Amino acid sequence: MRKLAKRVRKLFADRKTWVRLIVVTAIASGVAWKLGDVLLKNGGVVAAIICALSIRISLYKSVREGFGQIVGTAIGAGVALTCVSIFNFGVISVSMTVLLCSVVARALHLGEVASVNVPVTALIVIGPGLSESTALSRLSSTLIGAAVAIIFSYFAHAKTPAARMVDKISSLANKCAKLLGEMSEGVAAGYSQDEAGNWLAKARLLVEEIPGVRAQAVEARGHAKWFPTAQVDEAEELYVRGVAVEHTVVQVRTIARTLFDSAVKGGIAEETKRNIAQALSALSYAVSSKADQIKSAESIAESREATQDARNAGAALADSLMDASDNVDQDQIVRGISLVSNISIIADSLDESSPALHDVLTPGEPVVNQILKVSPMEQGARVGARITKPFTWLKHHFRNYF
Repeated sequence: MRKLAKRVRKLFADRKTWVRLIVVTAIASGVAWKLGDVLLKNGGVVAAIICALSIRISLYKSVREGFGQIVGTAIGAGVALTCVSIFNFGVISVSMTVLLCSVVARALHLGEVASVNVPVTALIVIGPGLSESTALSRLSSTLIGAAVAIIFSYFAHAKTPAARMVDKISSLANKCAKLLGEMSEGVAAGYSQDEAGNWLAKARLLVEEIPGVRAQAVEARGHAKWFPTAQVDEAEELYVRGVAVEHTVVQVRTIARTLFDSAVKGGIAEETKRNIAQALSALSYAVSSKADQIKSAESIAESREATQDARNAGAALADSLMDASDNVDQDQIVRGISLVSNISIIADSLDESSPALHDVLTPGEPVVNQILKVSPMEQGARVGARITKPFTWLKHHFRNYF
């Protein structure tokens, strides 16, 4: 019995973030239901639904989700009232409501979340007994649910977006360091094709984590712009470090692919095996030191020293490849030089000295994740240009007669 209880406790202890989120979501939904019923007649159910849908792992995302819910409900209520007043409640009104809501969401360039919310909330509004007062009541319930979600989302996670960004970067960097260490030991011991394939598979899994890091970096930047206690400079620095770890992961995958190709072609020559293993070991330590420095905001000098050691190990590998060029197959030399280039790129990313990190504009959040793909200002400018275009033509045309 004790073992079972201990096992159950461990299941929840290992998932503290998830447990915190669902507990906060449950409490917030209950509060939204109570407030909805107190402030509005039968408004608790809609408020609780919207709250449960809106609350997310961060305050920043909940504000965005809540805005999407409000926009969706406002459009849905208007379209539903119009359809029911014309066709009465039935199959035609339901079908027309969903159709028109989807068209309106597309015309307004709403993002993926809000585009789904528009027909969903319209169907909530279009329920039996629909009237203008009912639609207004359900819209008000939506506002209550979104507001409660925004407030409670502050407690949904123990850390700020910037702190979560630090955790993601350091965790991914440590995984890269561990994989580089495995490859170093494998090269020194004489690895097989199966081992190289395993390294490559692990490297591909690391690449799958890049979108999560990028999304967290965007969230930290967005949070810092409007939250008073957040620091914009810190968010921008973390954003650059996120790009740096992304470059590191890509190069680690390339290294794994190069070692796999070498195994397929007959393995690594004995003349360069030791130098490759040493270079990968030094690189592993450099990446690990950088992860520790980001996590603790200390040991900057140790991290830079480890990065320089990795560069020196890469240079030594290049020298050994040149010395062995007469005895080693040309393809092996090319793959070895490729490893040297990968090591150099990772080193530049670790000390953040690469122009690729600062001089190249990194795309922001994909438009599919935004509530509004096109800003209201831009949409208004487009509509205004279309309205004034005929008058501009007339003005230009009649100017020739005066």
